[in-house]
Amino acid sequence: MGIRDCRHKGLKELYICGHTAKIGVRYLKNVRLILDLLDELVDIKDCNEIKDFHALKGDRKGTYSMHVTGNYCITFKWDGEHVYDLDFEDYH
Repeated sequence: MGIRDCRHKGLKELYICGHTAKIGVRYLKNVRLILDLLDELVDIKDCNEIKDFHALKGDRKGTYSMHVTGNYCITFKWDGEHVYDLDFEDYH
């Protein structure tokens, strides 16, 4: 379990160092909550009903999303053991 890799440099820095200037201050509280959850994830079902968790469709099939605020989301993939390809984005 845990986060294997981050695509977004700010998420990686926050996860490893505990701080970053690459993500706006207004997003940090929710981003930290989501990172903590994903780092302890044992079963993808544990995300249900948290931060508008949902699977993406179409060409993004296999990717999951959790809303940070507004259009901004943390997206990630899950291999059954690890979270990977973690990103902070506005994909709408």
